[in-house]
Amino acid sequence: MNTVLQARGLCKTYIVNKRQNNVLKNIDLSVAEGEMVAVMGPSGSGKSTLLYCVSGMDRATAGEITFAGRDTSKLSEKELARLRLDEMGFIFQQMYMMKNLSVLDNIIFPAVQSKKAGETRRQTEERGRALMRRLGIDEVGGNDINEVSGGQLQRACICRSMINSPKMLFADEPTGALNRSSSDEVMNELLKLNRDGTTVMCVTHDPKVAAKCSRVLYLVDGCIVGEMELGRFEDESSLRDRERALNGWLMEQGW
Repeated sequence: MNTVLQARGLCKTYIVNKRQNNVLKNIDLSVAEGEMVAVMGPSGSGKSTLLYCVSGMDRATAGEITFAGRDTSKLSEKELARLRLDEMGFIFQQMYMMKNLSVLDNIIFPAVQSKKAGETRRQTEERGRALMRRLGIDEVGGNDINEVSGGQLQRACICRSMINSPKMLFADEPTGALNRSSSDEVMNELLKLNRDGTTVMCVTHDPKVAAKCSRVLYLVDGCIVGEMELGRFEDESSLRDRERALNGWLMEQGW
């Protein structure tokens, strides 16, 4: 299986009030195509910083990051922005949407910015509607973003993240602002995308979310101190056993 993301000796340091804060420390990480990897750890352990650095949203202080065979440290800001737009998808806890656009227009906005060769606006809209049908929100395409539920809005964010057919999705607490029912719905949609071949890296505090991932990384003080292989999640009948095994392992890590 090909490697889509690799980090070697990754470090991230901030200077705050003339003091050096080492948020990430010599992290080695590899994610294969088709994997669904959860990143867990206590608050302040560096989970979101890790996601931002490996996805090119933030520059690492040291180390090497390779995405789809490209060394991102050698890319200009413009080249990094193009890489994120064309080959990566992003989902956040806060559902950032443009208030002056409809749900559908928000979804297709990255494709309009990307300007895929030879695609008309109508074709782009059709792809957006197809994604909405796939995620069960096709009826709210014309709605304003304040006219839909939190679960619907997060599924719209997933549609937006997929509009440019990315090689990998990066999700930072994608279910953190949702109730359990909406959280399960959103996670199930991410699982469907993963089963269809999309690689996913997900930062989460929720063991129920992590239990559906194929691998879990545990961060403490900017270091990966543990890794658990859960294997591909096939169906709900195995979820309880996976949760039990994961919770036991998390307790061993000091969760």
